[in-house]
Amino acid sequence: MAISDLLKRTFTWWNGQTFGTQIWTARRGVRVGEDAVGNVYYRTADDSSRWVIYSGEVEATRVPNEWFGWLHRTWDEPPTERPLVRRAWEKPSLPNLTGTQHAYAPPGSLRRVDPVKRQDYEAWTPE
Repeated sequence: MAISDLLKRTFTWWNGQTFGTQIWTARRGVRVGEDAVGNVYYRTADDSSRWVIYSGEVEATRVPNEWFGWLHRTWDEPPTERPLVRRAWEKPSLPNLTGTQHAYAPPGSLRRVDPVKRQDYEAWTPE
C-alpha cells in the first residue's frame, strides 16, 4: 500500500472504509449481502446497527432502493432473504448526477445544449 493510500485511509472517510470501520466490521460485523454495484452490507449480531462498505466512491445515492430500505429499517429482511417486488412502472435508481454533465438543467438554462428562448418574459427598460 502506497503512503498516499495509507494517509487517505487514515484521515478521510470519502475514499472508502477507514481503519476504524475496518476494525469494527472485522470484530462485530455479520455480512448480510452484496448489491450489483459491489457494495457490501453488514449488521451486528443483535441487529442493533446496519452499515454499508462502498465499493469505490462513498456516495449514498449509489445504494439501491432495496438495500436503502433495509439499512433504514423500512423492512427487517434484507433483499438477500426477501427480494423487493419490482413494479412495471418503476425506474432503476440513479446516482446523484449533480456536478456532472448529465445533471438536470431546466428549459431556458444556460447549461443546456439547446437553450430555449423565453417568450414569457419582457425585460424592463427605462424610458
